[in-house]
Amino acid sequence: MASLNKFPRLQPEPIKKNCRVSDLIDGCFKAYNGGRLAEACRLFSQKMLADDGTVGMSITGALTPAGLGKAAIVPLMKAGFVDWIVSTGANLYHDLHYGLGMALHAGSAFLDDIALRNEGIIRIYDVLFGYDVLLDTDAFVRQVIQEPEFQKTMGSDEFHYRLGRFVFEREKKLGLSETSVLSAAYQYGVPVFTSSPGDSSIGMNVAAMALRESSLQFDVNRDVNQSAAIVYGAKSAGGKSSVFILGGGSPKNFILQTEPQIQEVMGIHERGHDYFLQCTDARPDTGGLSGATPGEAVSWGKIDPGNLPDCVVCYADATLALPLITAYALSKAAPRKRKRLYDFRDQTLDRLRKQYMKSGTVEKIAHRTDLSRKKRS
Repeated sequence: MASLNKFPRLQPEPIKKNCRVSDLIDGCFKAYNGGRLAEACRLFSQKMLADDGTVGMSITGALTPAGLGKAAIVPLMKAGFVDWIVSTGANLYHDLHYGLGMALHAGSAFLDDIALRNEGIIRIYDVLFGYDVLLDTDAFVRQVIQEPEFQKTMGSDEFHYRLGRFVFEREKKLGLSETSVLSAAYQYGVPVFTSSPGDSSIGMNVAAMALRESSLQFDVNRDVNQSAAIVYGAKSAGGKSSVFILGGGSPKNFILQTEPQIQEVMGIHERGHDYFLQCTDARPDTGGLSGATPGEAVSWGKIDPGNLPDCVVCYADATLALPLITAYALSKAAPRKRKRLYDFRDQTLDRLRKQYMKSGTVEKIAHRTDLSRKKRS
């Protein structure tokens, strides 16, 4: 029984009228995924944001159509709590609707989709908007990418920075403020990558304009190296690197593969990300939890094994968890000076390049699968 003394006693506080979110989480979220959410809040606000650590966020699932870009992600960037982002293209595309002042509506998941189609209404679960929202957003993207500054090959972070500037200008004309993730990322110098540039309506419009002889191309090699450079820049300067993962999918792997890119591919000594926080409703035993658990990520070198206890997976819908974590962090942690990592992208990449050329591994390593070795008779 004495061993129980090392565990805190369960004594939840009674919920009172007008209870603050932070008090509710600290006082009542004690077990199961409520307990994991409380751990997530404390990990983010007390450790990931401490000592000027670098925080990357990955975004999967239809979060921006639900308004969580404006409600949560933009406030986190503004407070200096998110330093760089990897997102699905779809989240960035639907984010544009808000920056362009278009109307999305809270509807129902149980409507007649054939009737909606006949009325020109699009449904994302219980979010509704007119088909003209798609057409007008597409037209905006096509108009912007015809500008001379887009007629070249560029990383997706540069593309989103330039696109964000046009969204920012449109917001000002419409009298809007802080409605768009891309606009806020432009203002605050937050690099935004997408791991699959062609897998969204933004990429579809870029592809269509290529048929009209647009010279815009995405430099995926730069994206891989640039994102790894952000992590290497943080760690080599003696700082911490953290990942805040919403959902899973390709953005999760892309933000985590930065460490294997440094260690495995480039052969530069590193130990992995320091802190790992994921909100997901997927399960590892069915193969649905993309990138799997923090423990499994340790085996890949993605997570520092010494910090495994400081890794939290909260099995909860991100549309529930993200607003709560955001409210908790904003009430518990002081705003940080924004790193504006985008402003130093060339210097950051050059630092990684020099280290790779100096001490990285490029030679062939003898291995039993080396096809150049003679087969045994």
